[in-house]
Amino acid sequence: MPSSEASLPESPPSITRIEVEVDTRAPEGTTNAYVIGGLLVDPAARTGALDRAIGVHGSRSADGDADVDETDPAGVDAIAVTHTHPDHVGAVAEYADLTGATVFAHADHVDRFADATGIDPDGTFRDGDPVGGAGVRAFETPGHAPDHVAFAAEVAVEEPGTPRDGTADGDSDDGNEPHRELVCGDLAVAEGSVAVGAPDGDLRNYLASLERVRDAGFDRLRPGHGPPIDDPDAVCRRLIDHRLSRERAVLDAVAGGANDVDAVLSCAYEKDLTGVEDLARATVVAHLEKLVAEGEIGGEWTARIGGR
Repeated sequence: MPSSEASLPESPPSITRIEVEVDTRAPEGTTNAYVIGGLLVDPAARTGALDRAIGVHGSRSADGDADVDETDPAGVDAIAVTHTHPDHVGAVAEYADLTGATVFAHADHVDRFADATGIDPDGTFRDGDPVGGAGVRAFETPGHAPDHVAFAAEVAVEEPGTPRDGTADGDSDDGNEPHRELVCGDLAVAEGSVAVGAPDGDLRNYLASLERVRDAGFDRLRPGHGPPIDDPDAVCRRLIDHRLSRERAVLDAVAGGANDVDAVLSCAYEKDLTGVEDLARATVVAHLEKLVAEGEIGGEWTARIGGR
């Protein structure tokens, strides 16, 4: 299987965000797909807006248009995903078929990618490798999921636009150097927090990934849900502080006598969990797993966690 392509663009690519309605637990009810030069990231479902953004014309998309598929070969030449959760991968196979684009997956998670998308990747990448020919490089960010990766690029700054129409949503800085931007999937959100729950989530890796992104000095983050993040340092710090605060609440619950997951959940969350109790429970388990691994709580919690 070939590795990712090493060619670089002659000029910085633009970046386009397209909000795709999809079955997701995110409050917005959408997942952001991105086009960075010729690289399509996270096509969660097929829509007319996404078709137009990548140069598929006269198509019958999920929101219904004509019945002839014609693709502009200049639209997309590579496809990748930040991770293989269902709300990020739903149209990978369809757009690969429509465009003939090279499909890339993380080299350590090829089977997981194939299981989630229904197709085998054409090429693979590891941390720091170029992905496609748009000057984009893989930036590993495990934690929310074991295969989670972000995509870094120096991006041409565009005039403000409307994301739902598939236009770039940057700010215009006439004559300035390109922004260093990171399409960061479910690592971060502009408001609120990211679910990091067992068994897929690993909080030690997640916190390390936030620290890595914070220290890398990106100008902007492009999350998988919601608007762009224009102060990556502050948002990464906020998300780290939130997770450490929840960890203290879990530790306090254990110290106060909670001896199973339900008891910790009741103590650690002082709010109504209607509709999100499963996510909160998975998060508590992930915190307990982290605390066991770090020796902060006793090994007997391993069995207690196993029984949920």
